[in-house]
Amino acid sequence: MPVITLPDGSQREFCEPVSVLDVAESIGAGLAKACLAGRVDGVLVDADFVINTDVGLSVVTAGDPEGLEVIRHSTAHLLAMATQDLFPQAQVTIGPVIEDGFYYDFAYERGFNTDDLARIEQRMQELARQNLTVKRQLMSRAQALETFDALGESYKVEIIRELPEGEDISVYKQGDWQDLCRGPHVPSTGRLRFFKLMRVAGAYWRGDASNTMLTRIYGTAWSDKKSLQAYLERLQEAEKRDHRKLGKRLDLFHFQEEAPGMVFWHPAGWSLYSTLQQYMRNKQTAYGYQEIRTPALVDLSLWEKSGHAEKFGDDMFTLDSGGKAMALKPMNCPCHVQVFRQGLRSYKDLPLRLAEFGSCHRNEASGALHGLMRVRGFVQDDAHIFVTEEQIQSEVIRFIDFLHEVYDDFGFERQSLMYKLSTRPDQRVGSDSMWDKSEKALALALDTLELPWQELPGEGAFYGPKVEFSLKDSIGRVWQCGTVQVDFCMPGRLGAEYVDAQGERQTPVMLHRAILGSFERFIGILIEHCEGRFPAWLAPVQVVVASIAERQSAYVQEQVNKLQLAGFRVQADLRNEKIGLKIRQRTLERVPWILVAGDKEVQTGTLAVRERSGEKLGSMTLEAFQRLLEADIARFSRQWNPVDFLGTSE
Repeated sequence: MPVITLPDGSQREFCEPVSVLDVAESIGAGLAKACLAGRVDGVLVDADFVINTDVGLSVVTAGDPEGLEVIRHSTAHLLAMATQDLFPQAQVTIGPVIEDGFYYDFAYERGFNTDDLARIEQRMQELARQNLTVKRQLMSRAQALETFDALGESYKVEIIRELPEGEDISVYKQGDWQDLCRGPHVPSTGRLRFFKLMRVAGAYWRGDASNTMLTRIYGTAWSDKKSLQAYLERLQEAEKRDHRKLGKRLDLFHFQEEAPGMVFWHPAGWSLYSTLQQYMRNKQTAYGYQEIRTPALVDLSLWEKSGHAEKFGDDMFTLDSGGKAMALKPMNCPCHVQVFRQGLRSYKDLPLRLAEFGSCHRNEASGALHGLMRVRGFVQDDAHIFVTEEQIQSEVIRFIDFLHEVYDDFGFERQSLMYKLSTRPDQRVGSDSMWDKSEKALALALDTLELPWQELPGEGAFYGPKVEFSLKDSIGRVWQCGTVQVDFCMPGRLGAEYVDAQGERQTPVMLHRAILGSFERFIGILIEHCEGRFPAWLAPVQVVVASIAERQSAYVQEQVNKLQLAGFRVQADLRNEKIGLKIRQRTLERVPWILVAGDKEVQTGTLAVRERSGEKLGSMTLEAFQRLLEADIARFSRQWNPVDFLGTSE
C-alpha cells in the first residue's frame, strides 16, 4: 500500500499500486485534466508511471517549467511523426528541447523548404486533433536494434549500438509511429495544440563537419495560445531590433567575407565603442583596478602549462614563427599571471586587481558566427583579482556592487537580473575542502547582498565555482554577460606566489571577472535593447545643430564649436535641404538632441530645441541647453564628466 507524500507535506495512502494520473484524479478532476507528467522522488516520469512504494510526488502541469519542457519534447516527436507521414523516405535522428522550443534533425536527400514546413505543420495539427495515446515501452537492446533496423532508421541503430549491453531501451509509440527516447512525454497528442514551425537549417550529424549534412527543422511550442502569440510578437520585435540591420542603417560597423567574424568599425560605431571603453576604464580606476596590456601572440607552451591548449586547442589560432609554435590568445588569464609573477609579491599587495581590455581570438565555426554576438576577434573587459582565501568573499561582494552600478547606468533593471552559482563538476582539480571554501564564499557573498540566486550543480569550471550574471533586455530576452570565477588552479600551475605574514611563500587565489563580457557582444545587446536609441551620454552623435537657410551657417558653426569645446559630440547640418527633411533624417539616425537655428534664433542668440522623441522644448540659449544636456547625461551615468566621453581611442 504505497503512501504518497505531496509537495505540501500531506500524504495519501492507496491500497494498490497507482499511476501519477491516478493520484492526480484522487486530488481533483481539474488536476487530472491538467496532468502532463510527474516528479517521483525528484525523477521526471510519465503520467501513467506506476507507483508501488512510498514516494514523494509532485504532479507536473503546463504551468510548471518541467511541464513546458515535456510539451516541447513531445511536439518534437509530433513533428517527426508528421514529417515521416508526408515524406516516408526521411530518416529521424535526434530532436531535443532548446530554449523557447525544439528542433528535429532529418536525413532526407532533397531537404525541406518553407512550403514543406506549412504542410508538415498542418499535418501536425491533424495528428494532434486525433488525440493519439502516447505510450512508453521497454525493449531489450537486441529487440530495439531489430525494430529500428527493420524501419530503415540507420541513425537510431547507430545510437542504440552505442548504449551499454544489457540495458533496457525506452521507446515511445503514438499511433503506428514510434521513436527511441528516454521521455517523459504527454499522455496524448491532444495535449499539443499551440505550436509553430519556424525555420529550416543545415546541421551535421553529431555536429561533426566530416559527417553527413542533415536538415534541421526548428519549432516553438507553448502551453496556451496567449503565450505562443506573445512569443511570436516578441520575435517580430526582435527582428525589428536586429543589431545587424540597425548597425548598417546607423552606419556603425560591417562584416565582409575577407575577414569572417571580424568587425569593421565605422566612425560612429568606433565612437560608441571608445566611449564604452572609456566609461569602463574610469569605473575600474574608481574600484581600484590597475590597467595592463599583454601580448596578443604568445608561445604555445604557456597555453599548454595553463591547460588551455588541451581543453580549447581546436578553438585557438596557431602559427609557426621561426620554428616555434605560437598562438593568438583566446583569453587573457595566463598572461595576467605573468604580470603578477614579475617581482616578489607580499600579502600586503593583495587584493591585486589587474584589468585589461584584452584583444582575443577564437576559431569559432563559421556557422556559429552571428553579427556582433558571436565573432572570432573580440575585446573583453577582463580583469583578474589575486587574493588570499580569506579575501574571496569580500572581493566578490565588491565586484557585484561594481557590476550593479554598470548595469544601472545602461538602463538594465536591477530587479530583473539573474544570479546563478555553478558548483563543482565531476571532473575537477583541487581538494573537496578547497571547493567547500570557494563555493561557500560565493554563496555568502550573494546572501550578504540579499540577492535571489539559483544553484547549478556540477556546472562549475574544472578549476573552481563561478557566479553568472544575466540581464533582461527591454523585450524580455535574457543575456548572460557578467561572471566571477574562483580559481585555485591556474596560479599554481603557472608559478604565481606571494609571501605571507609569516614570511612563507603561498599561492594566491585568482578571481576571473567580467561585467560586459566582450565589447562586441555587449554593444550588440545594447543596440537591440534600446533599438539604437542610445542614451545621450553614449550616443555617437549627441547633438545636431541644423540651419534653416544658408545665411545661418556661421551662427550654427559657432554654436557647434562651443559645444565641442565643452566636450560634447556634436555635428552641424548645413545642407541645402528643407529643415523638415533634416529633422526626419536625424531622428531616424537616433540623434538624442536636434537644435535648429533660423533668423529668429540668430537675432535672439538662441536655438530651437527638439528631443529625439519629437517633443519641442522651445527656444533657449546655448548655456541653458548645455545645462539641460548635462542633466540628461547625468540621469544615466552617475560618474559623468563630458571630457571623459569624447569618443577617442587609445
